[in-house]
Amino acid sequence: MGFLEEGLRSHAPGAQHVVQHIPGHLSFPWVPFLPQHGPGESPIGLLLSDPPTSLQTLFQSPEEGWQLYTSAQAPDGKCICTAVIPAQSTCSRDGRSRELRQLMGKVQNVSQSMEVLELRTYRDLQYVRSMETLMRSLDARLRAADGSLSAKSFQELKDRMSELLPLSSVLEQYKADTRTIVRLREEVRNLSSSLAAIQEEMGAYGYEDLQRRVMALEARLHACAQKLGCGKLTGVSNPITVRAMGSRFGSWMTDTMAPSADSRVWYMDGYYKGRRVLEFRTLGDFIKGQNFIQHLLPQPWAGTGHVVYNGSLFYNKYQSNVVVKYHFRSRSVLVQRSLPGAGYNNTFPYSWGGFSDMDFMVDESGLWAVYTTNQNAGNIVVSRLDPHTLEVVRSWDTGYPKRSAGEAFMICGVLYVTNSHLAGAKVYFAYFTNTSSYEYTDVPFHNQYSHISMLDYNPRERALYTWNNGHQVLYNVTLFHVISTAGDP
Repeated sequence: MGFLEEGLRSHAPGAQHVVQHIPGHLSFPWVPFLPQHGPGESPIGLLLSDPPTSLQTLFQSPEEGWQLYTSAQAPDGKCICTAVIPAQSTCSRDGRSRELRQLMGKVQNVSQSMEVLELRTYRDLQYVRSMETLMRSLDARLRAADGSLSAKSFQELKDRMSELLPLSSVLEQYKADTRTIVRLREEVRNLSSSLAAIQEEMGAYGYEDLQRRVMALEARLHACAQKLGCGKLTGVSNPITVRAMGSRFGSWMTDTMAPSADSRVWYMDGYYKGRRVLEFRTLGDFIKGQNFIQHLLPQPWAGTGHVVYNGSLFYNKYQSNVVVKYHFRSRSVLVQRSLPGAGYNNTFPYSWGGFSDMDFMVDESGLWAVYTTNQNAGNIVVSRLDPHTLEVVRSWDTGYPKRSAGEAFMICGVLYVTNSHLAGAKVYFAYFTNTSSYEYTDVPFHNQYSHISMLDYNPRERALYTWNNGHQVLYNVTLFHVISTAGDP
């Protein structure tokens, strides 16, 4: 049964007990939790002279739904208590069941990540497939030529084929990766079905095995995201102004882990002491300024480095180095934790100031925090955070002074830093967490409104979200992705 039956089986040495079964009820002796009683007294100190035709409720659990009753004392002096157990056993609420629900949540997250991965790589796969069609067309033309082409035309076709030939290995790799995604999706479906069946029976048989499968799926999903969607930043598009709204400083964002059907936009005006977050139903509603709800945070924010990840807002609590995780659906703080040694209150901001000491980011690898400590002399520290506990998983000292940075963002585990927040800014520095190395870059982008106070990458859309002098702006990015072939080291 679980904790209820186990507790009732334990009784004092020498105590007499009897178990009476009544249709629709579960009866058991009530000994261990009650004081000693004399003749003519019930176990709870009430005199019950009538036989147990009508039962009096001693305790009812509103959460579990079971009810505990007492009957009169039996003629032989033994105590009889009766509990009515609902159709769902009390075992359904034990610790293992909670773990099971958490596991189902993780599978749901994996499923959402699969959808995000497919959405992000769709354009890449379409491009590679179009290249395959072009290669086949050129190859057919070469075979059909049979001397009918001039030497010049024939050479042009050969040169074009030579240019496209390296894409053949890329094409085969993408096809293999696509098959991997299909297999992963099938495994997610099978796991979801197994977990749903187990939850329906309210037993956790095979839990450890299911947990291992979920963890393995998460690891493989991250590997797929790194392989298919990642690359080195080589270009930033011209700006796309979405709207002009609010003050000079602020932030706006979408959920990087939301499924494709979820296009909600969150809007936070100002850079300190704010508590009001507007949630717009769609990007179109945000542009028109309609169909929104308001969240009032229990604690004010500092800076503009907020991020929405898997249904929760991560932000820096005003005048502290505390990270707050606020869940939108429950409208509550799930967890908050101090970031060890992190500067705050304009101690180590970006070049534009604005209490931008702590900046939170999400990329293909998960949740990150960018900040500075006294111990590293004002250089940027980038830390990977556990999104559930907000504990630091690992940290890197980039060696780049934070006050010299205009803004920063993460793509595929690489921190990119701009050299200014003003006109003429460019992506100037890149730190690679996978190799703990850095390089100086020269990737220009058009700072149209001359004052950037928020710059974040959204891996679902492969775009940069920017707050530029009261304008909400988007940039598309170009990533250079190298796929190793069989002959490569």
